[in-house]
Amino acid sequence: MALVLYTGPANPNAFKALITAEYSGVKLELAKDFRLGVSNYTPEFLKMSPIGRVPVLETPDGAIFDSNAIARYVASLKADNPLYGSSLIDHARVEQWIDFAATRIEGGLLSLLWATSGRFDSIAFHANMLTFLIKAFKKSLHAINIHLANNTYLVGHSITLADIVMTCNLYWGYSRIMTKDFMSEFPHVERYFWTMVNQPNFKVVVGEVKQAKAVPAVLSLTMAPTKEQAKPKEFEPKEVKKEASPSKAAEAEEEEAPKPKPRNPLDLLPRSKMNLDEWKRLYSNTKTNFLEVAIKGFWDMYDPEGYSLWFCEYKYNEENTVSFVTMNKVGGFLQRMDLARKYAFGKMLVVGQNPPFKVKGLWLFRGQEIPQFVIDECYDMELYEWTKVDISDDVQKERVNAMIEDQETFEGEPLLDTKCFK
Repeated sequence: MALVLYTGPANPNAFKALITAEYSGVKLELAKDFRLGVSNYTPEFLKMSPIGRVPVLETPDGAIFDSNAIARYVASLKADNPLYGSSLIDHARVEQWIDFAATRIEGGLLSLLWATSGRFDSIAFHANMLTFLIKAFKKSLHAINIHLANNTYLVGHSITLADIVMTCNLYWGYSRIMTKDFMSEFPHVERYFWTMVNQPNFKVVVGEVKQAKAVPAVLSLTMAPTKEQAKPKEFEPKEVKKEASPSKAAEAEEEEAPKPKPRNPLDLLPRSKMNLDEWKRLYSNTKTNFLEVAIKGFWDMYDPEGYSLWFCEYKYNEENTVSFVTMNKVGGFLQRMDLARKYAFGKMLVVGQNPPFKVKGLWLFRGQEIPQFVIDECYDMELYEWTKVDISDDVQKERVNAMIEDQETFEGEPLLDTKCFK
């Protein structure tokens, strides 16, 4: 039996196993017809990965989940693999840096991405939290930078499994928030990362890597307003202006008249037969026979040419250990989506019997793709995996129905809470 890797597209956690396989001469096959957000919630997949997370490696002896465990297994398939170093102390140091990459780098990045998604009501608290998280993450980068000042690699004089895991974890940050300016304090980490991703065995897996050019606007908010800034200005009497002559007043009014706002590109799409406001009213007003009235009404109205349906799944569900934090994730996302109210309908769910809880969603958007202005404005969206719904697939269609209708369970797990955006 071949080794089969289940993963979504361009997943840095899956890169770990694929790069390790390149260095170890191990052949991995990518699972065929695997659809993230659908295939990973089938009963068969959940037997391999209890919470539906990818990547998962299927082996002749059973399945393995967790990216670091998969990479370790692949490396172990080659006897005396140099990826583990040349001595017991090297092996221990490889494990040391893998743990550091998981807890300090990946953990720090997850915290930063969570904090920059607008989930705090208090600006002052948000600013102080960001200051703390940035300081902690930079402290970790500083530790690596010191080590790499006199070392090309993390362990010994050649690439090890520690370098593979560390580089793949850094990839998350480089693609989102670790801009050239952000990394200017860490020249040795910068040199190290680009050296790694340009190695042939890395490049064949990850391709061309693009560094983030800008960070979410909220990341620049790193200090709470000072007391001086918060003080109200003392009252100053305004200078009384002389009344302008009627002719000059008219000219001024004409000059200051606001320019018409540019039309949203979605307003320029061909007219749709689906009346979104009508569907929202039907959804809100249906109190009984929901399946026969609201859901049937949805499919009767649905215009697959004018609208598209999307599943979303929070990428970092493993950190959802308490329900109120989980709901804050959903709340922040919905707040960011407010500008799309005219063009979208959404439903977010929190499910699970025990932590970690899972955040899932269903969204209806005007047009065949997620609107660009939503992508540009709602930086929370990158924290979710997005999968377009294939309405010709009865399984996916039933999943849409289940997400629209509030039931006690969803996909075999208790439904803890929902939020609707309409």
